[in-house]
Amino acid sequence: MIKAILIFNNHGKPRLIRFYQYFAEDMQQQIIRETFHLVSKRDDNVCNFLEGGSLIGGSDYKLIYRHYATLYFVFCVDSSESELGILDLIQVFVETLDKCFENVCELDLIFHMDKVHYILQEVVMGGMVLETNMNEIVAQVELQNRMEKSEGGLSGAPARAVSAVKNMNLPEMPRNINIGDINIKVPSLSPF
Repeated sequence: MIKAILIFNNHGKPRLIRFYQYFAEDMQQQIIRETFHLVSKRDDNVCNFLEGGSLIGGSDYKLIYRHYATLYFVFCVDSSESELGILDLIQVFVETLDKCFENVCELDLIFHMDKVHYILQEVVMGGMVLETNMNEIVAQVELQNRMEKSEGGLSGAPARAVSAVKNMNLPEMPRNINIGDINIKVPSLSPF
């Protein structure tokens, strides 16, 4: 089972953190620091598997990682997971991000965090692998994008709210509101 997915840059700044096992906030920060320290000190020509360190469970847990450009993709898993299977899963996740963002970079993970989390949820949920077919994942992401566009997304929400208020059928706006000792005068909201 996957216990955590950590993505951080070459300087140790977390870009995506997902724990599938409960850890207190300070323990999560220690795990991130220790994981970065363990992974970043390794040469590029060594194995991409190592024991999970003392904080996340010791010898029963493994860190499986890939280093792409400025980002480390680290999956913390228990001993029941296949190392090569997780390496393949990391590759599928990165290639899916690349297809969805057209040459994904660190800034895409920062400025489109909601989309990155959605893609991750299509791949892994609750620590279990859901989908490894990249075309199926991309199809679901495109379906989600179409649904957001048809609903107007977040950018359309203010316009819909203003339209709903304008279309309210109130006989007359109250001019003075009295609540106990508080007297509120409501200004005219008419644009004309």
